[in-house]
Amino acid sequence: MSTPWTIAATLLAGLFLGAQSGHAQHMDHAGHRTGATPAPAADRVLPSEPGDAAFAAIAEIVALFSAAPDTDWARVDIDALRTHLVDMNQLVLAANVTAEPIDGGLRMRVARAGRGGEAAGRMVPAHGPVLAAETGWSSQVDEDGDTIVWTVTGPTADDAMKIRALGFFGLMATGDHHRAHHIALARGGAPH
Repeated sequence: MSTPWTIAATLLAGLFLGAQSGHAQHMDHAGHRTGATPAPAADRVLPSEPGDAAFAAIAEIVALFSAAPDTDWARVDIDALRTHLVDMNQLVLAANVTAEPIDGGLRMRVARAGRGGEAAGRMVPAHGPVLAAETGWSSQVDEDGDTIVWTVTGPTADDAMKIRALGFFGLMATGDHHRAHHIALARGGAPH
């Protein structure tokens, strides 16, 4: 007689084996269809993303450059873009940030230690002035020993509320300059 534990173990083993089989099939790129035989209807629609966000961003820029006849391949630096995307990931996942509400907005302290802190050291000073230009808010970035101090304030109570609600990570994601910056990095024309 099966107990709930043996049933659960059997189900988990089946899921594990199915996942392993699916992963092995995924890794077999040679088995993918090339268009010689018609694909089943379910295979005719491809997903919109070719992988995780960083891989998708790189794939999209490679496709854009490949489609542009004027691409100067001697200057293209996809590795620089990848380095920046790793920084973005480390910033979001590993930065150690404390924030305190102040009059008009928020003061954030970011530890420079670790990969998240190193990424913040490269990204926050570059993003601060761009945020100010795009929003009209005051954005001041200073260093205090092993800490980056970023103070963002706005002229109205609504601005202050929005700044506090966005917090460090929302403020870092604010603006529509990221895509152009990524293309500039990949073209070899922008600092990391």
